[in-house]
Amino acid sequence: QVEPDRNLLEKNIINRSVLVTGAGGSIGQEICKQVLQLEPSKLLLLDNSEFALYSIHSEIEKIKSNFRNNHKIEIIPLLGSVQDNKFLLNAMKNHKPDTVYHAAAFKHVPLVEFNFIEGIKNNLFGTITTLNCAIENNVSNFVLISTDKAVRPTNIMGASKRLAELCSQAISESSQNSKTKTSIVRFGNVIGS
Repeated sequence: QVEPDRNLLEKNIINRSVLVTGAGGSIGQEICKQVLQLEPSKLLLLDNSEFALYSIHSEIEKIKSNFRNNHKIEIIPLLGSVQDNKFLLNAMKNHKPDTVYHAAAFKHVPLVEFNFIEGIKNNLFGTITTLNCAIENNVSNFVLISTDKAVRPTNIMGASKRLAELCSQAISESSQNSKTKTSIVRFGNVIGS
């Protein structure tokens, strides 16, 4: 477990609304737990898997119950897909996240090789949809969680994440009047991913 740099994260999380896509995945779960430690006003857990969303929501509520000011943190599970533009627009409009950590992705290399169309739809087009919705809703910070496999990719998963990075950069540069700051973080091999 990696401890977050509190100075870097505090201003974007403490007493703010934070959305984590792919909240039930291996990376999303860890992001949710670390965000919770910084006590946001609202933590939005988004996943397209009912079981994964139920699991992380239960775990986060249990962790939150140990906090002194636990009643001040609102935890909202959102069951839906990052490929669903209308769903994302409504979720962001209704819950007004200040920061989006976009961890939703198909990350298992062999599965994405066998299901490359779904991998590209989710990893590339899901990212484009999520970022565009964040920009439209004036979200302050959008953080794309990418992978070391995006460096000179040798498989579909890495290529889909590299394309997502390039499109995120292009969208960010073409939206210069936007209030949304876009960042990209690459993770290495992740246990359970």
